Amino acid sequence: MAHAAQVGLQDATSPIMEELITFHDHALMIIFLICFLVLYALFLTLTTKLTNTNISDAQEMETVWTILPAIILVLIALPSLRILYMTDEVNDPSLTIKSIGHQWYWAYEYTDYGGLIFNSYMLPPLFLEPGDLRLLDVDNRVVLPIEAPIRMMITSQDVLHSWAVPTLGLKTDAIPGRLNQTTFTATRPGVYYGQCSEICGANHSFMPIVLELIPLKIFEMGPVFTL
Repeated sequence: MAHAAQVGLQDATSPIMEELITFHDHALMIIFLICFLVLYALFLTLTTKLTNTNISDAQEMETVWTILPAIILVLIALPSLRILYMTDEVNDPSLTIKSIGHQWYWAYEYTDYGGLIFNSYMLPPLFLEPGDLRLLDVDNRVVLPIEAPIRMMITSQDVLHSWAVPTLGLKTDAIPGRLNQTTFTATRPGVYYGQCSEICGANHSFMPIVLELIPLKIFEMGPVFTL
């Protein structure tokens, strides 16, 4: 999860998030080079004494500064489109979880376990134990296995919500009357936090998401849900 004074992105816990971080660094380097070039040109313009103010043809230069930005856009667009299609792939998921947004809590349904349904509310400050995170911990966590493709079916019961877990590279809108889906494969066990990322009313800030990722062998041993 994020910590105070953090500058970069959170550590990746899924292949998609690793790709997103790589693309972020790739695009940031291109932006840095463009800014350096523009600032260098401005510096030369302000410090160089102009000795020739006659208008002259510079077709070669115009060709370069027309083609070069197009090449840069292609270098940014191709990896971006690749990741976009990767996030939309659904390859034979091992487990399907349905998440329903309410004002202002999340409801989850394990469709592969006999329709196990439970609600997940934020823990009030009076119920926090040492080590719990204020405004982020919930009473019922979503327990999922690692190294297995998980499909999330996301919808809403009332208004627009958004189911987002940054460390997994997930952010999917929950829309009333529509069922959106996303997939992920976690690579490390642990507890990962997210929040509703769509302004959904007075208590929008109090809809945390907590995923507890455990090894697949432990998950298959039996019920691990603490309801």
